[in-house]
Amino acid sequence: MHPARQHEEHVTRLRLRLRGAVQGVGMRPFVHGLAVRFGLTGFVRNDAEGVLVEVEGFTQNFLATLRAELPPLARLDSLHFEEIAPRGDAGFVIETTRQGRAQTRIPADAATCENCLDDLFNPSSRFYYYPFVNCTHCGPRYTLTNTLPYDRAQTSMARFPMCEDCARDYADPANRRFHAEPIACAKCGPSLTHSPQEIVAALRGGNIVELKGIGGFHLLCDAHNAGAVAELRRRKDREAKPFALMLANEASAKLFGQPTPQELTLLRSPAHPIVLIDSLKNLPEAVAPDMARLGVMLAYAPVHHLLFDAAGARRGMACDFALVATSANPGGEPLITDNDEALRKLEGIADLIVTHDRDIVVRADDSVMQIVDGAPAFLRRARGFVPEPIDLGEDGPAVLACGGHLKATLTLTRGREAFVCQHIGDLSDAETFRFYEESAAHLLRLLDVTPEALACDLHPDYLSTRFAENFGAPVLRFQHHAAHVAAIGAEHGDTQIFGAALDGTGLGDDGGVWGGEFLRLDGHGGYARLGSLTPLPLWGGDRAAREPLRMGLAAFAALGRLDEAPAFFSAAPQVPQAAKILGANHPQTTSLGRLFDACAALLGFPQRQDFEGQAAMRLEALVRQPEALRGGHIWRDQKLDFTPLLAHFIDSRLDAREGAELLHGTLIAGLTEALCGLSQPGENIALGGGCLMNRILSEGLAQNLRDNNRAPILARKLPPNDGGLSLGQAALARAALMKM
Repeated sequence: MHPARQHEEHVTRLRLRLRGAVQGVGMRPFVHGLAVRFGLTGFVRNDAEGVLVEVEGFTQNFLATLRAELPPLARLDSLHFEEIAPRGDAGFVIETTRQGRAQTRIPADAATCENCLDDLFNPSSRFYYYPFVNCTHCGPRYTLTNTLPYDRAQTSMARFPMCEDCARDYADPANRRFHAEPIACAKCGPSLTHSPQEIVAALRGGNIVELKGIGGFHLLCDAHNAGAVAELRRRKDREAKPFALMLANEASAKLFGQPTPQELTLLRSPAHPIVLIDSLKNLPEAVAPDMARLGVMLAYAPVHHLLFDAAGARRGMACDFALVATSANPGGEPLITDNDEALRKLEGIADLIVTHDRDIVVRADDSVMQIVDGAPAFLRRARGFVPEPIDLGEDGPAVLACGGHLKATLTLTRGREAFVCQHIGDLSDAETFRFYEESAAHLLRLLDVTPEALACDLHPDYLSTRFAENFGAPVLRFQHHAAHVAAIGAEHGDTQIFGAALDGTGLGDDGGVWGGEFLRLDGHGGYARLGSLTPLPLWGGDRAAREPLRMGLAAFAALGRLDEAPAFFSAAPQVPQAAKILGANHPQTTSLGRLFDACAALLGFPQRQDFEGQAAMRLEALVRQPEALRGGHIWRDQKLDFTPLLAHFIDSRLDAREGAELLHGTLIAGLTEALCGLSQPGENIALGGGCLMNRILSEGLAQNLRDNNRAPILARKLPPNDGGLSLGQAALARAALMKM
C-alpha cells in the first residue's frame, strides 16, 4: 500500500492556492513531481494570483511534503486549501497559464547555481562554456520580465525561439529546466560579442572593459594594476569613491580580506551581493582610498565564471585574479543597459565593449551589504533582492510612495505587501529622473495596481515631490525624518514606535533643516518631535555637505569663537573672509551628518568631499576602539549638545585617529543618554537615517541601549538612509488613510 494511504480512509480532492514567490522558481515541476511521487491526479498552473493546484487521491502526505521541500528560490507567503468533489482525472498535468489581474510576484535574480556551473564546465554538456546557462533554481528573473504572469512570452527571451533540445528540456517534468523561462543554449539563445579569452587578455593588458551583465553594464579592470585603476578613476571622473571587487569564489576573498563566517554566508547567498569585509591592504590604494574595508562580490553570472576560468581560476580554489567591477554610468547617470547607448556613451571610457543580444528590461545595480550588530544590513538594495516585498502585517490601501531626492526609491503597496523598487540614485540628473519615471511605470504595470494616493516628502523642490503632484491622485506629504523612523517600524509591523533619525538634512515641519531627531509616531500618520541635536549654523546650505570646512567654521561660530578660525585654518586662505560672512544670518541645522563634517574639518580633513559621506566614512575607517570624552556632550531640555566635543577638538589639536575614536565614543554615549531619557525600560527604539550606515555608531549605540534595558531596532530589509525613505512614506500614508 502507498505510504500516504495508511492514514486515509478515502480518496479526496484538494484545491490549493499558493501565493508568494511561486512563479519562475520551479514550483510547477516540483508540484508535478510530488503528485507523481504520491500517485495523485489533477493539475497545476500559473495564474495571476500565483499557482493553483488540484490533487486527487490519498493526499495527506502531499501537503506536508510540499511545505517541507519547496524549491530553493520559492517563498510561500500563504497556502490555502479546501476539499472539493473528486473528478476522477486520468493523470496529473501542467496546464496552460491563465491571464488576469496580477496578484502574484516573481523572484529576484539569482546567482548561477552549482548544477549549472557543472554544466558550464562539462565538455559533454550542451551548455559547455555557454555564458547564459540557467535553470529554475538560478538566473535572471526580474531584470528580464515585462509583466506578469511570469512566462517566456512576457520576458526579453520571447525573441529567442527554443531549439529542439531546449524545447525538450522545457517540456520534461523530470528536467530541472522544466518551464525555466530563460532556457537557451548556443543553438538558439543569446550570444556574447567577445570570447572570455579575449576579454581576459584585454584586462591583463591593462585595458578597461565594459561588460554587459544581468542588470546592466560593468566597467572592469585588473585590480592589481594600479595604472589601470587610476585610469578608470580618471575616465569615469570618480576621484575617491571606493570601487568594488569581483572575485572567483569565497576562498579568493580570503586573499584580499578577512571575512567573518557571517560575511562568507552573505557572499555566497543566492543574491551574491557586494559585502564589506576587513581589508588586508594588499591591493593598490586607489581601489578603496582611505577605507579599512573592501566591497567584495563573487562571480554571479555565467559570463563572470567564464572570465575567471579563462584567467586560470579553478572551482573552489583561491585565485588572486581580481577585478574592479563598477557600474557603467558616466557622470552620475543611471546604470547603462542598452547596447547602442553603451557604445555611444562609453566609447571614451572603455577600451573594449562587450555586449550580448538579450535585452535588459529593468536595470538593477549590485546590492551592497554589511554585517551590523550580528545580522545583514543593506547599504544599497537592488539586484538579487528586488522585487521581494516587505510584509506590512495587514491589508491596507494601495499607495505609491515617491521617496526623496538622493538615493531615491519608490514603494508600491498591494494588500499587505510593500514592493520597493531597486536603488535609483540622485534625481538631479535628468537621465536618472527618467529612470525614476520608468521604474514607477514598471512597478505599476508589473503589479497591476492603481494607487489610491501618493506619498512624498515635505520638500517642495524635490523632483520626487513634483512627480507625486503631477501624477493625478491625492498627495500626502510627510516629514523626512518621520519617514525614516516609520520605515524601521514598517519592517517590524509597528506604526506606533519611538526612534531616532540620524541623517544628513531634511526639511522640518517648522521650515528648519533637521537631521538629528528623536521622534514618536502616533500610529495614524503623525508624530511628535521629542528632542534633537543642538543646531549648528549651516553656512552655504547644500554646499556645506560638499565642503566640510564650512561646518568647521560653523563649529567655531556655535562656540562664539569665530575670530579664532583664521588661525586654526591657516592653510585655507579663504577662511578670514568666510568668517566675516558667517557672522550674518544663516539657517541652522540639527543634522548629525553635518556634525561629522564639522569634526572632519577640525581634524584636518580635505576641504572638499568627492562623494556624499566621504569624510564620515574616513572617520569610521580610523576607529579601532571608540572612547567617550568625559563631558563631551550635554543632554538638557530635550537638546543633545556636542559643542563641548568640538571645543576639545579645537583646543587639543588631536590627530585624526584619536579624534575619530573620541567622536564615535562621545556620540554613542550622548545618543544613549538622550534615547533612554525619552523612552521607557523595555521599549523598542528604531534607529534610522543615513548615519546608521556607520557600523561603529550602529553597533555601539545598539549595545549601549541593550545595556540600558532598551530594545534597539535596526534596518534589515532596506538601507537606513534615503533608500528606505519611500517605505516609511508608504507606511505613514496607509496609516493616515486607514484613520480617515
